[in-house]
This record gives sequence, structure tokens and C-alpha cells, in this order.
Amino acid sequence: MAGIYLHIPFCVRKCAYCDFVSFAEGSVPQSYVDALLTELELVARGGSYPAAFDTVFFGGGTPSLLSGEQMQQIMRGLKERFDIRESAEISMESNPGTTTPEKLAAYRAAGINRLSIGLQSTHDVLLKSVGRIHTFEQFLSTLQSARKACFTNINVDLMHGLPNQTVDQYLDSIKTVCDLGVQHISAYSLILEEHTPLFDCVERGEVKPPDEDLVADMQDAGIDLLEQRGYHRYEISNFAQDGYVCRHNLNYWHNGEYLGFGIAAHGVVRDRKWTRYANASTLDEYMRLLSRGKRPLAETIRLAPRDEMFECVMLGFRLIRGIDRATFLARFGLDIVEAYAYAFEQLRKRGWLIEAEDRVALNRGGLDFQNEALGFFM
Repeated sequence: MAGIYLHIPFCVRKCAYCDFVSFAEGSVPQSYVDALLTELELVARGGSYPAAFDTVFFGGGTPSLLSGEQMQQIMRGLKERFDIRESAEISMESNPGTTTPEKLAAYRAAGINRLSIGLQSTHDVLLKSVGRIHTFEQFLSTLQSARKACFTNINVDLMHGLPNQTVDQYLDSIKTVCDLGVQHISAYSLILEEHTPLFDCVERGEVKPPDEDLVADMQDAGIDLLEQRGYHRYEISNFAQDGYVCRHNLNYWHNGEYLGFGIAAHGVVRDRKWTRYANASTLDEYMRLLSRGKRPLAETIRLAPRDEMFECVMLGFRLIRGIDRATFLARFGLDIVEAYAYAFEQLRKRGWLIEAEDRVALNRGGLDFQNEALGFFM
């Protein structure tokens, strides 16, 4: 399995908690779309990449700032240069307030078949507190338009741990979204990242940071409610109805190959050794390198076997099913439990481990302390 990621780094306004590489613009400059097409061509001509691709993902930023024509240009450029399977999952992120019925119909016609909508909360006061540009009513309008455009695979993002958010408010958001019948829900905890407006407000004492115990209560109650409503938890923060897991992200968590295009995009390819690369993280440098006919690479790292093994553990332990022992053995020639005997002993002592003949995984308690658990493998 292999995927393609395209980064669209433009937003109407940057959210107060966001530390992604993104820029405040009301639309996507055509010069950036042209640069993406140039990068696609350079990689197709001279790069090392898988023979065919099973997933494509447009992330951001706000990809729904792309016009319908720009999306069609990019999709055409992809399909002309790479083998995108007929059955491929092709996802894009969107924000309410940046879509129109016409654009959604154009995205669907261009080949997008999975839509992710960044709602975060059904409570407008909470949306405003973290700088979201939309209201709940705008989300409902976007969802209705998406369904009219024949999107039948829709994810909604929710967040807990927002400033002044209560458990009841979070559960109310979950209930409302479940009642709307979307196929997938991503439920993330707010992380206060340095150098973001929200972090600075907390540092100055203008905003009270979320209470850790309250956030844990929200997470536990949210997991229980989502599972009761028929959304099975398959990754720490992701829940799906049967048949609707996000295949693109599963490829990440299985440490599969993927190409990354756009400013600050990352990729991983198998070229004798596993190689991880990152593109330039400033728009000027990204555009400058492409204008010279060069790939906009900032970093290329050939992973040592031990680093590759740790990445498999780090990513695989995000999954509820965990890590397949036979797959690990085939890839590295080692049984994972024997290779990390000390780490697994520590997990057993703490009662965090699910250990079976075919797989190893963190249980619910272990997932709550995933960072501490991974520390034993370093």
C-alpha cells in the first residue's frame, strides 16, 4: 500500500492553536498550484516511488480554498504522472465557511471521494475562543452540500480540552455529529504548542489552560459514547463505522510508503533503504528551488535499521490492533518481543500490554500513557 500527500498551506485565518506551516490567504495563489504541478513532474521524471498508489490526501492549511478548476488541474496532473488505482481513496480536508455547493460538486467530479470537515465543536462560543472562522450552522450547510454533491464517505473533526469546555459540551458535540450519520469521526485533544497565539495567551494568564483530569474525563467519556453509537476506535483518536477507516492514515501508521508534495511536506520511500525526506518549509525557498528545476528538498535521511524498527513501534502502537508480529518479523528478521525484551517486560509490569501470538498492542490504559510506554523502546 502506498499514498500521496499534498500540502495546501493557505487559510482564511490561522487558528489560535495551530502550529502547522500555513499562511493567511483568502484563496490559493495559482502560482502555488503551478509549483505543485512542477514538483509532480520532477518526481515523476527522476524520483524513486512505488509503482501504484492506493490513497491521495489533500491536507493543510485549508485545501477547500482551492477553486474547483485548481483541484481539477492538480488531480489531472497526478493521474497523468502516477498510477492512481481506480479503487483509490482520495481525501481532502475542508473547513466550513470556505466551501460552496459548486466547489464541492467540482471536487467530487475531479475525483475526491472522501471529505474531512473540521468542525471541532458544535458550540459557537468554543469555536470563537480558538479562532475558528465558522459557526455550527455553516458546518451543517457544508455537510448538506457535501451530501448533495454525492460524498458518501465523510469525516468530522472534533476537539476536547478547549478553553472552558465542559464534559457535557463535548459529549453534546459527539451526540449531535453521530445523529447526523457521518461515517468517521476524529476526536483530538487540544495540544498547546509553543509560538501559537493560544499558548501565548495561556502564558500571559489571559486564558486558563485545560485541567488535565478534566481532559482525561472528556476523552474517556467520549470514547465510550462513540463506541456505544457504533463508531469503533481503530486508532488513538480515530473512530469509524464498519468499512470506513481512513486508508491513507492507516498507511502512515503501518509505516508504509508515501510521497509528499508541497511546502513542508514529508515523504517516506523504499530505495534500497528506507528514506525519509522533507520539503522546504518556507514558501520562498520552495518556489525558488522549483523555479530552478530542482526538487524543493530540505532534508533527506536514510533510516538505520534500528530507527526504522522504532518508527514501526511508535506508529503501530497508535493502532488499537497494534503491531502484526509476522509483518515485523518479515521486515526486520526479528521477533518484536525478543528484539525489545526489556520494553515489553516494563509494559507487562504496568498492565498496559495486549500480547497475542499474532500481534502486540497497548490496551486502553497503555494508550493513555503512550509516550511513557514508547520511552521504554528508545
